[in-house]
Amino acid sequence: MSDGSLRVGLVTEVFPEPSDQPRLIELLDRAREGGAELAVLPELPLNGWAPGTKTARDEDAEPPGGPRQQQLADAARQVGIAVLGGAIVADADSGTRHNTAVLYDADGSELGRYRKVHLPEEEGYWETSHYEPGTDGPKVIDGLHLRVGLQICSDVNRPQGFQLLAAQGVEVVLAPRATPPATYERWRIVLRANAAMSAAYLISVNRPRPEPGASIGGPSIAIAPSGEVIAETTEPVHVVELRRDAVQHAAAEYPGYLKRFPRLYAEAWSRLDTE
Repeated sequence: MSDGSLRVGLVTEVFPEPSDQPRLIELLDRAREGGAELAVLPELPLNGWAPGTKTARDEDAEPPGGPRQQQLADAARQVGIAVLGGAIVADADSGTRHNTAVLYDADGSELGRYRKVHLPEEEGYWETSHYEPGTDGPKVIDGLHLRVGLQICSDVNRPQGFQLLAAQGVEVVLAPRATPPATYERWRIVLRANAAMSAAYLISVNRPRPEPGASIGGPSIAIAPSGEVIAETTEPVHVVELRRDAVQHAAAEYPGYLKRFPRLYAEAWSRLDTE
């Protein structure tokens, strides 16, 4: 593809067992054969859904560069496609865990990572029992044909991350998730609003089915910078094309052209923190 477009494969499947590696390779191959240069996997794609219970296990987490991360990097290199995956990553010094999305290039090198900030704590989603909120704002990642930003699941329900990415010139936000089908329409509204507000594409890939303790499932979705839904699918692989000219058009139209006032926002938030 040219520098002005990026074909993305939505891979609506998880691979929690070592025996699932051939299936991961198979679906990445299908995405690449469909023209995809980037495959987006669901939230924590190589884990079972650990937050279905409040009990955190040692085997659910790994250090930076651990086996799940290495498996994703190896798969990207083997198939020759960029991959967005993730893992529960424990800090090497403190042991503090974070739900971490990691973006790998087609040669297996790491392009960037992001730690989930907004964590639910409710039936089926006992996430604060498993990892801590991230402490860094999202940053735009270069290296693909479009400028990429990362969010994870519940982060989309607080739009500050999208605002920060939009101010950095993001062109596509990747937001893997694990959400229940019963609330999908609410998620759909929020996702569309974030795409339109940030004048960027939004790709959100869901875990595909219920897991112990959690009712998970429902479509993965691709949304244009206008807020229009361009794909909505439960198929294991679906490929969409994203174009820079659509981002540029949305940025020139309302509300994309509205000026941002970062100093005003920062000062207002700072006052709230001290009051």
